Amino acid sequence: MSRSLVEHLAHYAKYHRDSRNILTHLIGIPLIVVAILTLLSRPEFSVGYLLLTPANLVVFIAVVFYIRLDIPLGLLMTVLLWLGLSVSRELAALPTTAWLVFGIGLFIVGWIFQFIGHYFEGKKPAFVDDIMGLAIGPLFVVTEVIFFLGLRKQLKHEVEKRQ
Repeated sequence: MSRSLVEHLAHYAKYHRDSRNILTHLIGIPLIVVAILTLLSRPEFSVGYLLLTPANLVVFIAVVFYIRLDIPLGLLMTVLLWLGLSVSRELAALPTTAWLVFGIGLFIVGWIFQFIGHYFEGKKPAFVDDIMGLAIGPLFVVTEVIFFLGLRKQLKHEVEKRQ
């Protein structure tokens, strides 16, 4: 049985209540996403006029997942992931050594931020208990910003009610 948006966010939020942890995730998760997309932006395959990479496939799957959970958030995630792909494509166009340094470096720095946050939280990362935490993390960060801006109040209330 698949979980709803509220169920996913509420489960993830149980591991992320300390504001310092959330702040480190606002930095770490985007770095990790860009790192993964950078590393997956090679090799490139031409299919007709389309230029495809493993990163494109990952983003497509993620976008379908996010849109199925919530159309407005899914569309926002589509834009953000497209921006991530744009940055990643530029990094992947660098010489191989620079591509790997940026990809691996961003990945390591992103995880350092994550683990610092979980040190503050005093809890393990959500994905340790539920691998879906890896897919929900980027969405959680975006919804935290949306909630901070005072948007989607009903969604915030429903998520907080389930914690």
